[in-house]
Amino acid sequence: MAATSSKTPIWLDCDAYALLLCAHDPRVELLGVSTVHGNAALDQTTYNTRAILEAIGRRDVKVYSGASKPIVRSAVHAADIHGESGLDGVTLLPQPVEPTATDVGHLEAMYRALIAMPPNTAWLVSTGTLTNIGLLFQKYPDLAGHIKGLSIMGGAVGGSFTDAPMGTVKGEGERFGNWTPYAEFNCDPEASHFIFSHPVLKPKTVLIPLDLTHQVLGTKKVRQTLLYGDEVWDPSFNKTDYTPSALRALFTQIMSFFAGTYAEVFSITEGPPLHDPLAVAAAYNPDIFDDNGGERFQVGIVTEGIHSIDQTQVGELGRTKVTKLPNGEGGCRIPRHVDLDQFWGSIESSMKCAVAVSPMPKVSIQDLEKAGVFNGVEKLQFRHRRDLDMTEKYPIEEPGLTTNCTPTLIATYCQRRAFADIFWLKCAQSKYAKLGGPMVKGFRSPGFLVFFAGQEIGTSAAINGLLSAC
Repeated sequence: MAATSSKTPIWLDCDAYALLLCAHDPRVELLGVSTVHGNAALDQTTYNTRAILEAIGRRDVKVYSGASKPIVRSAVHAADIHGESGLDGVTLLPQPVEPTATDVGHLEAMYRALIAMPPNTAWLVSTGTLTNIGLLFQKYPDLAGHIKGLSIMGGAVGGSFTDAPMGTVKGEGERFGNWTPYAEFNCDPEASHFIFSHPVLKPKTVLIPLDLTHQVLGTKKVRQTLLYGDEVWDPSFNKTDYTPSALRALFTQIMSFFAGTYAEVFSITEGPPLHDPLAVAAAYNPDIFDDNGGERFQVGIVTEGIHSIDQTQVGELGRTKVTKLPNGEGGCRIPRHVDLDQFWGSIESSMKCAVAVSPMPKVSIQDLEKAGVFNGVEKLQFRHRRDLDMTEKYPIEEPGLTTNCTPTLIATYCQRRAFADIFWLKCAQSKYAKLGGPMVKGFRSPGFLVFFAGQEIGTSAAINGLLSAC
């Protein structure tokens, strides 16, 4: 198989918005997709990828299920930000039609597709942990010299590398990591260390860190364009006479949920950063990125410690440490800025192409209102609160029973029992409800929002069960 001369061949290891660019930008030839542990468990990220490909009309793209855990560590997932499913808050996701590919293993599939391209033409784009990528080059070392480049979304440099807002966390102050104060979430430290230490890969690698992605925020204007199309800015455009497509509504839901949780967790309220498509753009449209006159860096990854949100154990595991190299010396490219107009223009043009071929059925204004799509565009939808005292006890009142429970206790119970809608929805509707959403370290998921304190909370048996279960 030969690459189309006008297109950049890319294998993606993978994300919803990155898929949109890879699948529908005319400058890209999407070779295949592999999934990896990260925002959610592997089976869920694989399902989400297949569902997104279904939504954007690319059933033809094969999806291979990759590594379920880091090379030497246990898997960690981002329920805080993306929810338990990896795409929480999304109600319009279609059922995927095509199954996960099983003709060969994911590493062999990646190798076959990339090695079939002419030398120095194909790119490997990684937007998750680097587990699959590290294992690929360990198994097939000849591939490193064959590909044109490796583009990675990951890491956080800090130290005012850019002027992007990196966010703050209540009780912790400013930080430049989004999982620990130092490290970006999707990090397999050992795999990352292998990649950035590789003598052949180093000079052909582009790193897109949080310092850059936090410049690319899904503002209200961006979300309006995403939902309605760029025609929304025509003075003659009338929103009331226009029903957005189901696909636009789906991607708006994804961004809006992310916006709410990012604002709540990191106090970035202008909009959420759109991390992963930047790694795709860096592969096929490098000229929109500013690397400060050709700067190149030596990149090191801290591999000692525990990659945890428990601040007593963190150390600096997963931290990205960069050293600027002398001019002309080969190293990793780390852009400091990107042309936002050109980038968002690529997202919009890809969305238009996807809408034209999407098999998703039409939806009504009423359906979209019910799904909360418009609310997510106009304002941030906060998912949980971080300002709770985790040791304070809040009253639960039931006829014949009065007791006190901490937010940790309530959330733990709901997490263990998957107590479902009837419990916390009933609590949310209670006229006495006065507390929302404990943010409990260890499983800070919007799926476990709990509203309690009120006579309508439920049965005495439920409360007794809660107390005995924990």
